[in-house]
Amino acid sequence: MPLSIALFGQAPLALDCLDRLLADGHRIAGVFAPAAGDRPDPLATRAEALGLRCIRRRYFQTRDGQPIARALEEHAELGAELNVLASFTSFLPAAIRDAARHGSLCFHPSLLPRFRGGAALQWQILEGEVETGVTIFVPDDGVDTGPIAVQRGGVQIAPDDTAGTLFFKKLYPLGVEAMLEAVRDVERGTRQRIVQDERLATHQRLVDDAVAAIDFGRSALEIDRQVRGCDPQPGAFVRSAGRVLRLYEARLEPGDDALAPGTVRAVDASGLGIALRGGTLRVARVRADAGKETAQQFAERAGLTPGARLENG
Repeated sequence: MPLSIALFGQAPLALDCLDRLLADGHRIAGVFAPAAGDRPDPLATRAEALGLRCIRRRYFQTRDGQPIARALEEHAELGAELNVLASFTSFLPAAIRDAARHGSLCFHPSLLPRFRGGAALQWQILEGEVETGVTIFVPDDGVDTGPIAVQRGGVQIAPDDTAGTLFFKKLYPLGVEAMLEAVRDVERGTRQRIVQDERLATHQRLVDDAVAAIDFGRSALEIDRQVRGCDPQPGAFVRSAGRVLRLYEARLEPGDDALAPGTVRAVDASGLGIALRGGTLRVARVRADAGKETAQQFAERAGLTPGARLENG
């Protein structure tokens, strides 16, 4: 029997889940989209176009962990039988999480229990993983610790994948399929709950500038992973004449160790070639003080020529 669902999340995952859940015949009781900002939100726009109740909210609990009364009321008014959390980045208090008759299902971009936490995508690249997948789990009071409902693996992390390409091209489409499968299991009464094996669990910190700062003393392979893992956010960075220079769309190429790490090997239409220990990092785009631009544009504007030295972040 079709379910009445409260959908929490953001585009593109939640947007695709919205359309697919409706196509499966479920009733979307309401959509919780990100708080209104400067730009239109795709999930909110779609929900409103469909005539669905759309609630724009960033927080659901106070700093001391207490549910926000109005958030409780908003959810209760929907009468949802199931909560679907699709790329949902807020903390959902238990009073909402467990209020629906069938509880909640949550998407996570790793093969739990490995890579728990809010930076799972980045850390899988940073740590050199070669295969990944997605997990739909039943959230509890821990961080990504609840029972597994559906898990799909076999996703290869390519040597040129960034956190962005890994999610948008590979994991989010698979996540939609996994979420639909988990919802169907609830609908049919065949839902499974596999307890996570804590012996295999890992949890990584958020990726901030302390993680993103490049040290040219590290190997080419490590720096390549660092740049790709921090692309698009927060952007791994070096310094050019003392200014922060964030690197994007990079690939690792062969290169000898004739030049000191951090030396600019070349500047051309294909990007900025930076000497590393055991290779060359070819960077196509950068961000400094003028927003994102091609590496060649920045080099010409900043007077960066072959032989110049970049500094550690």
